[in-house]
Amino acid sequence: MNIQQLIQQDLERLYAEKIPESAIQLQKTKKEFKGHLTLVVFPLLKISKKNPEQTATEIGEYLIANQPSISEFNVIKGFLNLTIAPAYWINILNDIHRTPKYGTREAGKNAPLVMIEYSSPNTNKPLHLGHIRNNLLGYSISEILKANGNRVVKTNIVNDRGIHICKSMLAWKTWGNGETPDSTGKKGDHLIGDYYVKFDQEYKKELAELEASGLTRKEAEERSSLMAEAREMLRKWEAGDFETVALWEKMNSWVYAGFDETYKALGVDFDKIYYESKTYLEGKEKVLEGLKKGVFYSKEDGSVWADLTADGLDEKLLLRSDGTSVYMTQDIGTAKLRFDDYPIDKMVYVVGNEQNYHFQVLSLLLDKLGFAFGKDLVHFSYGMVELPEGKMKSREGTVVDADDLIEEMIQTARDTSKELGKLDGYTEEEANEVSRTVGLGALKYFILKVDPRKNMVFNPKESIDFNGNTGSFIQYTYARIQSVLRRKDATFYAQEQINVCVPISEKEENLIQIIAEFPAIVQEAGDTFSPAVIANYIYDLVKEYNQFYHDYPILKEENEELRKFRLVLSQNIGRIIQTGFSLLGINVPERM
Repeated sequence: MNIQQLIQQDLERLYAEKIPESAIQLQKTKKEFKGHLTLVVFPLLKISKKNPEQTATEIGEYLIANQPSISEFNVIKGFLNLTIAPAYWINILNDIHRTPKYGTREAGKNAPLVMIEYSSPNTNKPLHLGHIRNNLLGYSISEILKANGNRVVKTNIVNDRGIHICKSMLAWKTWGNGETPDSTGKKGDHLIGDYYVKFDQEYKKELAELEASGLTRKEAEERSSLMAEAREMLRKWEAGDFETVALWEKMNSWVYAGFDETYKALGVDFDKIYYESKTYLEGKEKVLEGLKKGVFYSKEDGSVWADLTADGLDEKLLLRSDGTSVYMTQDIGTAKLRFDDYPIDKMVYVVGNEQNYHFQVLSLLLDKLGFAFGKDLVHFSYGMVELPEGKMKSREGTVVDADDLIEEMIQTARDTSKELGKLDGYTEEEANEVSRTVGLGALKYFILKVDPRKNMVFNPKESIDFNGNTGSFIQYTYARIQSVLRRKDATFYAQEQINVCVPISEKEENLIQIIAEFPAIVQEAGDTFSPAVIANYIYDLVKEYNQFYHDYPILKEENEELRKFRLVLSQNIGRIIQTGFSLLGINVPERM
């Protein structure tokens, strides 16, 4: 039984009355007070019929007399601070040691099916730093929800149609001279991204010339021949023009190959990829079906709208007067296809907070159209990521490219590790592997440790530090534990069950209390969709372990039973670091 159940049983005996579990409110004791757990006695006053301090004292005295798990108590106003007996903590450690997948739960056949959408790139540019945060959050949330016993489907929706795609196509057709990824040695997504920037540069030149001739900015935009050509290209694509569609397919294939390389480097994947070029027609059909049923209405110009004023919102355009769709229409179509493919219980969209209103509207529309998950869809709204220099702009080519950042992180990890002597004795292949593990771990941890709902500034230089709240510091601690466990006889001892009479220190009790919280931490991260909960928990655990490692001998401990205890404790802390980091998509090196 856990300590809450034991206390509940004892209080029922003390007061000869059934006590609900909700009345047993236990918290971790604050650091300034002595004890491990604090019982809040206010919910028990009606039963005790005494004031808070009398109630706390009465309960404390009864527990000391009747509960072997409680060794001491003290009362601070209406709070009863309890010190748990060392034997109880050792039993907890033994239980953890016997549990192969401690902290996580397997999904049963009838477990809820959660679909997570993340990444959502445009095929007119490569992935950048903002996409990195999106992908890391989406992948980590997927793993965390799996660890909470859900079935999970990871999906991606690729924005592969629209005027922005046509801008890249037109620029390549006009100024590309037949360049390909092979002929230039560039990844396909980078090549196409260059032409997206090229279009913007030429468009600005054209506008400047038109304005110099006396036109206003609005008139110049209306007269732009470049923009007119891009719109014509979009019209031809929607009409199925053979040459335009062939160019679109060729250029998109280059981009997809480039995306796949980046996803592989980041260590993220998908179970199913959807494409807007396929979903927008499905969306149009659902909107027209809703129009026929009276869910939506049509204006005189033929455009189709949803009236959401009764829901506290406004009117929303779903189909333009020329019959073309908007983003909302495409999202309806994508939802329809997903619901056809999977019996979704919950749909989670990992999309930046600038789209909050969009998903408010989408939730209402899907519900009105009869999708079971519509009303309860989750928009996981995360904050923007910037650099110390400020915001990034794709059209101007001032974004931080994902591939460049990944390589920079790996190189920085290599340089830092070499400088600190952490690659001494490694082969070139081993040094490369450790550098990649440390570099990517630093990148992922730095991003995921921040509350995802907040905007953040990513600083590559701060992220790789073998001291402080960084992935590198945690990875190094894990490698240190593995080094201890590889020593003579350590593996044998680490398989042992611990004698409950071993005299352990307060620091060791505290470490067991921290690792005992791991299942609750995983659940909290799943309930709040926050990888940061796990990241910061692992850091706190590692910080405590390093102090213990510094102050207490492990292999040199002369008391054999105590040595066994410290090895088992170290082994399970290493296991929790590895499990926790795997939920963040981060690998841990066995040596460093």
